[in-house]
Amino acid sequence: MAEQERMVEAILFASAEPVSVADLNARMPHGCDAAEAVVHLRKRFEGRGVNVVRVGDAWAIRTAPDLGFLMQRETVETRKLSRAATETLAIIAYHQPVTRAEIEEIRGVAVSRGTVDQLLELEWIRFGRRRMTPGRPVTFVVTQNFLDHFGLENARDLPGLKELRAAGLLDNRPGFATAVTEDDIDEDGEQSEMFEE
Repeated sequence: MAEQERMVEAILFASAEPVSVADLNARMPHGCDAAEAVVHLRKRFEGRGVNVVRVGDAWAIRTAPDLGFLMQRETVETRKLSRAATETLAIIAYHQPVTRAEIEEIRGVAVSRGTVDQLLELEWIRFGRRRMTPGRPVTFVVTQNFLDHFGLENARDLPGLKELRAAGLLDNRPGFATAVTEDDIDEDGEQSEMFEE
């Protein structure tokens, strides 16, 4: 098992993107159990400067959260999201899967194509399933890149209304925002609803 852990460690260390267990198994010699190796490796890295973390359905090696301040000088922010893009992203994250019409209804204004294109280009959102309603509108959902960027395992880890209001990030007007509860999200991290591929 130690040799399998070393192989998984090498793959995760060299990969810029999170790697799924299926991809790990495909790269490792026949008969290796990447899933078990990841569990052992994750335990071995607990409390160290880097951790093996789950990102959606994949795994990655990331700096321990409490040491993130050490990396600040090496982080380059190329551009800030506009307020429209930030609001659109938040709506998608909390209400996914959501259509453009639903985003516009929640925001109260039209969503420009450029805003959606920017989020798609950043690979923070992707097209979801088509809704089984007239016109079969496409939905939007957040991606693993979004989860990875914000240090989330899945969409359920997003802060709730109480935490956002306590941090001063939400307007206190009643009905200003609605959070998705755990009962509204299925095991795939998407809101429960009837969809068609």
